[in-house]
Amino acid sequence: MSIEAFYRDTWAEIDLSAIEYNIEQMQKRLPQHTGIYAVVKADAYGHGDVQVAKQALRAGAKRLAVSLLDEAVKLRRAGVTAPILVMGWSRPEDMPIAAENDIAVTVFQKEWVDQVKETSFNKPLKLHMKWDTGMGRVGIRSTKEMDTLLSVIKASPLLELQALYTHFATADEEDLTYYQEQTARFQDMYEHFKRVWPHPVEIHTGNSAASQRFPEHMHHFVRFGISMYGLYPSPVVKKERPIDLNPSFSLKSQLIHVKKMDSNEAISYGATYQTEEEEWIGTIPIGYADGWIRKLQGMDVLVDGKRHPIVGRICMDQCMIKLDREYSVGTKVTLIGKQGNEIIHTDELADYLETINYEIPCMISYRVPRMYFINGHIVEVDNTL
Repeated sequence: MSIEAFYRDTWAEIDLSAIEYNIEQMQKRLPQHTGIYAVVKADAYGHGDVQVAKQALRAGAKRLAVSLLDEAVKLRRAGVTAPILVMGWSRPEDMPIAAENDIAVTVFQKEWVDQVKETSFNKPLKLHMKWDTGMGRVGIRSTKEMDTLLSVIKASPLLELQALYTHFATADEEDLTYYQEQTARFQDMYEHFKRVWPHPVEIHTGNSAASQRFPEHMHHFVRFGISMYGLYPSPVVKKERPIDLNPSFSLKSQLIHVKKMDSNEAISYGATYQTEEEEWIGTIPIGYADGWIRKLQGMDVLVDGKRHPIVGRICMDQCMIKLDREYSVGTKVTLIGKQGNEIIHTDELADYLETINYEIPCMISYRVPRMYFINGHIVEVDNTL
């Protein structure tokens, strides 16, 4: 199998061995009693949800977490049988689908439970109660809300409270004051919960940052997201480097046209770039429709193991680079990843775009085929087109 399995000269390479390595490093860091939810929402952060989910489970992750019911159902249809949690809000009328497919869902509203009880399903619906300890997104915020919610759950024999969880807003930052406040709020709420709910439940609070930095404070499970893909959740955590990580995502292309241009000639829309002297200009087949957005004008790519800048505005399907010499059509271009002794890291792109590394693989669109590798060998090509 090779790139001839699709019909364009731009593709992403996903190293599934890196996924396995990163999970193994996390497991070594955690206490033995703490398991891992592999977070594969948003198409596994742009890596491919089915492929990453199956590899993560083979590597030792016990469960999966997604954001949407649609994502969970897709995994079930792909033959994934492991427990799956939907972390986002789901429509009450769709809960028979969740119950039928043994998919756990997030609960934090009494009105939601009341509406769910009006639907018809024959299998238990597994619930994870979300507590808002300071994220300010979704979740119950008081013991009064908790008591009300527990009372309506208890009244329905087909509703099964399986777990409690929260999410930390600042676990990746240097100042841990707010993280400690959230931890204290969770503990206060949990002490109340134990007094009013006699049945055992699971607890998962740790994201990638908290799991790496405070493994001894984790509970039954952690939710391993960004770092499963080989990226640290912040510069602070990257500097601390609690575990070693291998990036799993790289982005490749090839030169499709090379030309020599005279001085004072313009490149691309708006003529925003003009040659200062005779220059070799290469064209590569990737543009903003692929997620390689216009703000990346000026960013470097790698050709022949050397950095070459993107010149002129990035088009919908193509962009141009300034070359240091003439190269032949078909010469490989690396936009994310290593080539020779040089590397363009996802973090570098994030810094250039003034965003976070999470966003970079997520923004590479479905038009870019994904090639999956294990131990350096291609095992699958996913071309959704």
